[in-house]
Amino acid sequence: MSDLTPQSETPTPTTDKITQAARETIYLCNFRVSVDGEWLCLRELNDISLTPDPEPAHEDPKDPIAIERLNLMNMAKLSIKGLIESALNLGRTLDSDYAPLQQFFVVMEHCLKHGLKTKKTFLGQNKSFWGALELVEKLTPEAGEITASVKDLPGLKTPLGRGRAWLRLALMQKKLSDYMKTIINRKDLLSEFYEPNALMMEEEGAVIAGLLVGLNVIDANLCMKGEDLDSQVGVIDFSMYLKDGGHSSKSAEGDGQITAILDQKNYVEELNRHLSASVNNLQAKVDALEKSNTKLTEELAVANNRIITLQEDVERVKEESSYQLESRKALRSDSAPDGQALGETRKQLKEETLLRLDVEKELEVQIGMKQEMELSMKMLEKDICDKQDALVELRQQLDDLRAINQQLSHKSQSVDASSKQKSEAITRLEEKINQMTGTIKQLEASDKHLVKQAKNLNSAAGTLLQLQQ
Repeated sequence: MSDLTPQSETPTPTTDKITQAARETIYLCNFRVSVDGEWLCLRELNDISLTPDPEPAHEDPKDPIAIERLNLMNMAKLSIKGLIESALNLGRTLDSDYAPLQQFFVVMEHCLKHGLKTKKTFLGQNKSFWGALELVEKLTPEAGEITASVKDLPGLKTPLGRGRAWLRLALMQKKLSDYMKTIINRKDLLSEFYEPNALMMEEEGAVIAGLLVGLNVIDANLCMKGEDLDSQVGVIDFSMYLKDGGHSSKSAEGDGQITAILDQKNYVEELNRHLSASVNNLQAKVDALEKSNTKLTEELAVANNRIITLQEDVERVKEESSYQLESRKALRSDSAPDGQALGETRKQLKEETLLRLDVEKELEVQIGMKQEMELSMKMLEKDICDKQDALVELRQQLDDLRAINQQLSHKSQSVDASSKQKSEAITRLEEKINQMTGTIKQLEASDKHLVKQAKNLNSAAGTLLQLQQ
C-alpha cells in the first residue's frame, strides 16, 4: 500500500501527466491515503468539466471524515459521467456484465455504507444500508413494487444482497435519483441508520442525488436471477479512469467492431424469436385444424350411419306399403269385404305414406349435409397442405438463421481472442520497454563510473608528470 502511484525512472511530460492523474484518482474508503504528508482529496481528470464543490468553510480541512465524503462525491461524479458517456457511445441497452455499470454500483454501495451505525443482533453486529432503503417505501408508495420484488427474489439471503438488488431495480425504472432525494430530504428518519457526519446526512449526499438525474438517459436490462449478490466484493477499479490516448483509439475501434457484431447477433436473435413465435402459432393452427378435421370425420361417420338407417327404414316402409296394397287388392276381390277393416287399412296406409315422405325429406337433408361436409373436408385438407408447406419453409429459414447466429458467435469469439492477443502483446512490449529503460540506466551509471575513473587517472597522470619534472 506504500506505492499507490505509478513510478517512472526518467520523468517525461507524458509520464508526469499519468502519474499526476493517478494521484488525483486515488480513493480508498476505509484507509487514509497520504502523499508527502498531505491528505489527498479525489479530483476529476483533466478532460472532465465537472469540478468538485468547494469544501465547506466550517469543516476542518484535515478532518478524515470530511475528506472521505469529498472523495466519495468526486468518485461518484467520475463513475456517473463515465457511465453516461460510454453508454451513449455504445448506443444499446446495458446489461449486468457492462464494466462501467458494475463500477457505478460499487461506488454507490460505498456511498450508502459511509457512516452507517452498527446494530447489534443475536448473530453479532450488523451494518447494512438495506434498512435505510426500506424507508423509501414508506415515503413513496410507488416504490413498494421494487421492495416487494426484491423480497420475492430467490437466492437473496443477506440485507446487503437485497440492497444491491434494490439499486439495480431502481436504475432500470429510472427512479434512482427521485428515491435518493426522497430519503435524503428526511434526515430525521435517516439519523436512525447514519452517524451525524455521514455522507447521506451532509451536503455531499444531496449533490450525488442531483448527479443521478443524468442516468435517466440510459437504458439497462439487468437479469438478477442466478447472480450472487450476497457475496460480491465491491472494489473500485481505478484503471478505468487512467486510459492512455494511444490505446483508447485502438480499444474504441475494437469496441466498435464488437458492438457491430453484437448488434447483428441481437438482430438475428430477435428475428429468430419472431420466426419461432410464427412457427408456434402455425403449429397451433395446424393442431386446431387437425382436431376440427377429426371431429368432422366423426360427425360424417355418424351421418353416414344415420343415412344407412334411414335407407333401411325407407325400404321397410316400401315393403309394408306394397304388402298393404296387395292386401287391399285381395280385400277388393273378396266377395264379402269388411267395411270397417278397409277403413282402418286406408288410415294406416295414409299414415305410412306420410311417414315415408318425412323419411325421404330427412334423407335428402342428410345427403345435403354429407355433401357439405365432404366439401368442407376437401377445403380443410387443402388448407392443411398449405400450412404444412409454409411451416416447412419457416423451419428452413429458422435453420438458416441459427447457422448465421452460430457464425456470428464464432466471429465474436475470434474478435475477443484477437483483442486478448493484442492486449498481451501490448503488455509484453511494455515489459520490454521497462527492461530496456533499466538497462539504459545501468549503462548510464557505468558510463558515469568510467568517466569518474578516467578523471581520476588523468589527475594521477598529471601528478606523476609534476613529480618527474
